[in-house]
Amino acid sequence: MENKLDSVVTSIIEQFTKRAQFGKAKYGVDLDRTDLPLIEWIEHAKQEHMDAILYLEKIKQTVTDEQKRKIY
Repeated sequence: MENKLDSVVTSIIEQFTKRAQFGKAKYGVDLDRTDLPLIEWIEHAKQEHMDAILYLEKIKQTVTDEQKRKIY
């Protein structure tokens, strides 16, 4: 029996691969680096999550505005 991944999982794997390649090319390092202390990894993760929250709020506002325009 074939254990094929669904299209969503396949898409995410491809996106992770491309992002890793881009990051390595842009910064010259990858996540195997050992020059950062744990607190800096935490700060990087915190900043990335803050960006994600901003993107989600923008999407929410856009969807809400579009729904309001359809109602009125």
